[in-house]
Amino acid sequence: MYFGGSIALIAIGAILSFAVQDRISGVDLVVVGYICMAAGALGIVLSLVANGRRDRVVVRDDVPPR
Repeated sequence: MYFGGSIALIAIGAILSFAVQDRISGVDLVVVGYICMAAGALGIVLSLVANGRRDRVVVRDDVPPR
């Protein structure tokens, strides 16, 4: 999941938590919204961690120059 999907999850979760006033039997939409927002926040953190690891460059000093 990248930044776009994570931001979409946060937006959908906020809409479910704060804007929807419907009632569905057996489903608490506020809790579902909070879960979506938490998953989106976790996705952003994991994307940042994954991108930070991918950009590392290893420089070796023991190889003579060409």
